[in-house]
Amino acid sequence: MPVMGDGNDFMDWLGPDMSIKVLMCLEDPSDLVRVSTVSKSWRQFVIENGLSKQLCLRMFPEMSSFAGAIAISNMIEIEEVQSNGMEKEILEKNHGVFTCLAKGLSSSLRPDCIAQAISASSTDNYPEEAIENTLSPGDRILQSASYWSSGGEIDPSIPESLVYKLISNFSVVTEIHVQPFQAYFQYGHPIYSSKAVRFRMGHQWFPMERSSDATNDPAAGFNALEDGYVWTYTSPVFPMAQENSLQKFILPEPAFCIGGILLIELLGRVQRQMMDGLYYICVSHVQVVGRSLSEAFDIEIHDPSGKCTLKYLLRAHEECQSAIAPGGFDTVLSLMQSDGRSIELMILERLLDAEGDDGSNDSDEYYLPAL
Repeated sequence: MPVMGDGNDFMDWLGPDMSIKVLMCLEDPSDLVRVSTVSKSWRQFVIENGLSKQLCLRMFPEMSSFAGAIAISNMIEIEEVQSNGMEKEILEKNHGVFTCLAKGLSSSLRPDCIAQAISASSTDNYPEEAIENTLSPGDRILQSASYWSSGGEIDPSIPESLVYKLISNFSVVTEIHVQPFQAYFQYGHPIYSSKAVRFRMGHQWFPMERSSDATNDPAAGFNALEDGYVWTYTSPVFPMAQENSLQKFILPEPAFCIGGILLIELLGRVQRQMMDGLYYICVSHVQVVGRSLSEAFDIEIHDPSGKCTLKYLLRAHEECQSAIAPGGFDTVLSLMQSDGRSIELMILERLLDAEGDDGSNDSDEYYLPAL
């Protein structure tokens, strides 16, 4: 209950500092939204102290690059607040965005976070042994072998790399699975694993589009792949076993990927092919486990420095739009101003029940530019 036996609000009794410490013990964004619906004073306290943003940053420290953003009209920009009314509107918008963002990033893990294969540093027989084969589970499709193979090398220390596009430009990766390929059609059934593996995540250089020739070139080379991207995360080096199994590499901490690009570095070669005496690396399957944001969020990279914008599209249920805000987003803002709890109840409903509409409204956007 918000009221103590003597009629005082327990937040007043605890004081603001202790109240913040208590509320920041909450772990589920939905609980913080529930707190906001208790009373107008509790809602005001949560919003004015930016607790939804603090919770989001505590859950995902990598989000700190967006921490200084404020909302101006439909765009969150970095500039001076010009009035108390504008500051209130900014705080309310940020509260809604960061609440939905925290909830979106705390969804259940999924094992299929790869959208497509982009390129490999080399390919032995293209397209029969192309990187696209690694998206299929197992090492066979019907009666044919399914795997990617590097080009052969005399020097076993020469690395290889595979580049993939994740299903979202904004995701959290917890583990990556790689299965070396066992050549069951060769004498001795050799396994062409690498000695070790390392993972990088990031985004493409500006402009974001690469030419199709560069993307599909089977002889792009390791340096060409390195030059085409900006890597914002690098994992430790994991040893790889020379085994025909889906090997799981769990990252020390969940990795925040802005830009949706994954690089798998295959370090060192262990298996020489009998017929030509060269060392190869072959992979039959790659899998990425993590969390991706809903379609309501997207990332836009603006320049080579990595400055980016987090874009949030407010999408409610059709019934919610017709029952609560038939006039669209402007009506929601009006309801929020006239009734402090209306927007909180809508957000709470979305967090607990909604999965988002497939349609989009490009005019209803928030932007969170990185500092």
